[in-house]
Amino acid sequence: MDNKDTRGFSRQHLAMAIAAVSAGCAVTFSQATFAQNNEVIEEVIVTATARETRLQDVPYNISAVSGDDVSAAQITDQAELMRNVPGVAVVDRGNRNSGVINGIMIRGLNVDSAALGDYSVAAAPTVSTYVNSTPVYANFILKDLERVEVLRGPQGTLYGSGSLGGTVRYITRKPEMDGNSVDFSSGVSSTTGSDGLNYSADSVVNLALSDSFAIRAAAGLVDNAGIVDYVNVYRLDSNGIPTAPEGVLSPEAEYRNVEDADTVEITYAKFAALWQPTDGFELLFTHMTQDDEVGGRRQQTEGLDGWGNAYDDYENGSIQLEPSSREASLNTLETEIDLGFATLTSSTSDYDHSGDSVSENTGFYAQNGWIGAFYYNYNRPMASAVRQYEDSAFIQEVRLVSNGSESLDWILGAFYIDQDTSGAQQSYLRGYQQWADTAWGPGIVASDQDWDYAREDNFTETAFYGELTWHLDALHLTFGARQFSNEYESMVYMDFPAYGSGAIFPVLNDSRVTEDDGVLFKANAAYDIADNMMAYATVSEGYRRGGSNAAPTSGFFGEDPSWAQYEADTVINYEAGIKGSLGSVTYTAAAFAVDWDNVQVNTATPVWGFFAVANGDQASTSGIELELQGDLSQSFSYSLGYAYVNAELDADLLAPGYSTPLASAGTRLPGTPENTLTAALDYRAPLGNGGLEMIGRMAAYYQSSTMNAASDSERFAAELDGFSLLDGHIGVAGDWWTATLFAKNLTNEEGTTGLFKEEYMGTDPSQQYYGNGAKSFLVQPRTIGANLKVSF
Repeated sequence: MDNKDTRGFSRQHLAMAIAAVSAGCAVTFSQATFAQNNEVIEEVIVTATARETRLQDVPYNISAVSGDDVSAAQITDQAELMRNVPGVAVVDRGNRNSGVINGIMIRGLNVDSAALGDYSVAAAPTVSTYVNSTPVYANFILKDLERVEVLRGPQGTLYGSGSLGGTVRYITRKPEMDGNSVDFSSGVSSTTGSDGLNYSADSVVNLALSDSFAIRAAAGLVDNAGIVDYVNVYRLDSNGIPTAPEGVLSPEAEYRNVEDADTVEITYAKFAALWQPTDGFELLFTHMTQDDEVGGRRQQTEGLDGWGNAYDDYENGSIQLEPSSREASLNTLETEIDLGFATLTSSTSDYDHSGDSVSENTGFYAQNGWIGAFYYNYNRPMASAVRQYEDSAFIQEVRLVSNGSESLDWILGAFYIDQDTSGAQQSYLRGYQQWADTAWGPGIVASDQDWDYAREDNFTETAFYGELTWHLDALHLTFGARQFSNEYESMVYMDFPAYGSGAIFPVLNDSRVTEDDGVLFKANAAYDIADNMMAYATVSEGYRRGGSNAAPTSGFFGEDPSWAQYEADTVINYEAGIKGSLGSVTYTAAAFAVDWDNVQVNTATPVWGFFAVANGDQASTSGIELELQGDLSQSFSYSLGYAYVNAELDADLLAPGYSTPLASAGTRLPGTPENTLTAALDYRAPLGNGGLEMIGRMAAYYQSSTMNAASDSERFAAELDGFSLLDGHIGVAGDWWTATLFAKNLTNEEGTTGLFKEEYMGTDPSQQYYGNGAKSFLVQPRTIGANLKVSF
């Protein structure tokens, strides 16, 4: 096949793009104080380069969102937050699936289907996420934050955890030494589609116990009424089996409607203790914990049930409820010592994140013809996939950062991680044994459980990294490198116990170990065009670890030997940009091109359907990112953002044992829109003479269409329509209180970011399945509410 480059934006266009966009830009939330006339806005300080640096002095594209802005906008989840960052996309799976896999995509680097999220996957995410100094993805609720930093492009020479697309850092507030404070916030809201109300409450206490020791504690809860009605759920008996009103062998069944099934209950807490006995020594301990209980999916079925009736808005066709729960905890001890010539930082942390869920799988059985082929067209099929996942790790990182000189800056770091992950699934066809016993007599069918699967993985890595920067008057040259070595061990267990453990198929126990090592490089040049204007160019390498698949390659369950392991995939990221400020206006313009080799895709083996990772050939992404913010007057400020991303496969996506490509060359990569646009207008002004302030914000977001999957199959491929969202809030702030009215998705757009298609999970009365497992992932419908915050 002809694989010539058809990208709309490539490396040779970088120079032209920078010249074309140097007058325009885009941003996230306003970081400004409200300047008058030509007064310069407040500087934004970030620590993305391991030292405190002005945002405009960082020689690559980075966005920062302050914790105050996140709180004022009533944002609590990452999907809503990331929609405000140009060049970043996210699959909004709602609370039920938000913690299973990382849904953040930067610069289009994603090949996995948007419909993933019900089970943990083996491949590491393309974007690394940090909570303070710990690389962890646990999707903690966004509370008591100092700021969020979004770094685009590989960051393996600055951080211990490498990545392909970029890094997102959630930085929580430290205890404060300058006094005691108590903040309490409570809110109530109503969401379209729900008959109930959403409630939230949280409190933050800061105690300065001495001049050198302070503690900070935060805790809260979220209690959201559901939105989606599960309208054709089987009535179950005391054993969890569909009732049979006319007898077990009769096809009759009973159904019920469960309104607002996707309830959300979240409790969370954070405790931090800071000790600073001298100006040159700091010890910070942080503990975070969160528990989620979710009643079902925020996903609606579009189409017909098995009787020919159409589903309405916010209705789900599952024949069973699909609850989930998870818990996450994180402990970190960070030490910072000023050695004079450099600052030594040590971060020791451990985390544990686990969860479980029940998923409707009957549509999957029906569309594959399994109910008729393997289960004798059992008359009340209810296939349940009961899943568990766990991710825990111990992490140690040490970093030595020079304290700066006129000519030379440097960073040296060492990183170690010992990570254990696991995923399991028990599949049941509820009531099948009872039906078979009645039809044929006991002993033929041993259990309703027809599949038992578990995998356990251990990953260890040691890495050394560093950067060296020369300052040559207006020119700054940076060179970085990262050396790594890792080991990945995978173990798998599988059984088909419906007809007796090992009776038809042998029980599987298998394991495999892979190892890898290498060196990555980075080069950057920045030039100060003026005091407040900088141009830069970067070439950097990114790496995502490979591993061993939990798929046997010999014996009864043997797959193609090529499935034994998957290799690391790598990127070369080319970026050039210009950033600066003029009076109260700040701007950033960047153009990028990314070459992606050995692309990893989470899929399944062709014979037995083991969850596995395959390596494709090549993909590429390219585009521009623009950011602009400033003041219109003393009271009004604005922010604008735009990103164009062209992401596609450069070669057919092949997998061992498949007779045709999973996806053809030229296929758009899923999840990322080609065009995104953000715009916001902020207002703050005195209200009367009583010391009150009026505050307000209107924010708009638009994304063009996205692809559901990189696939040639009609079961998965779909183009999802673009959509726009409008959010806003208005409030009054006093010395010790703030009252806010807010609205999210004011126009009630049905934005869809993922899809289970009819061809994959739909209804089929010929298989005795009258429900419908097809569903669309919805953004949160229109929500209007009020919040009151008091501070002492």
